[in-house]
Amino acid sequence: MKPFLIAGLAVLIASPVLAQSAAEKTGVNSALGVAPKTEDFVAEAATSDMFEIESSKLAVERADAPTKAFAEQMVKDHQKTTQELKALVSGGKVKATIPQAMTSGQKSMLDKLKGLQGEDFTKQYHSDQEEAHEDAVDLFKRYGDEGENADLKAWAAKTRPALEHHLQMAKDLNK
Repeated sequence: MKPFLIAGLAVLIASPVLAQSAAEKTGVNSALGVAPKTEDFVAEAATSDMFEIESSKLAVERADAPTKAFAEQMVKDHQKTTQELKALVSGGKVKATIPQAMTSGQKSMLDKLKGLQGEDFTKQYHSDQEEAHEDAVDLFKRYGDEGENADLKAWAAKTRPALEHHLQMAKDLNK
């Protein structure tokens, strides 16, 4: 019985360490509330901005007035966060590489949007925005609370309230 207790205790103690090394994209870190590694945070924040900007540019062209107003705000705000993140990396405060393209999942979501028009487009855009902002708020909260780079951690914490506002706006569009 004692060896099982010791083994069980060892697993419990090692779990946070194992979660830290798991790729952020698996969702394990999010489920456990573990902060992503700096490189993962930068990659996810950057690709999220790319998706927000590109999908919102489509919405500016195709959507109804309330959605268009939201989309214009998303383009403006996410271009700003993209510039801020790039400045942290290029200024040497954050050692990470900013990806040049969205993830394959984000590309698929964007391609799906490109194939839609009218109410179908608007409903899908609203749904995508709510999901994307839920993920972003979670990502920025975890890094802002426990990230490993002080400058990036401060930026994540400072940026999170705007993302929470975006999430509330997206939820309001989905009502």
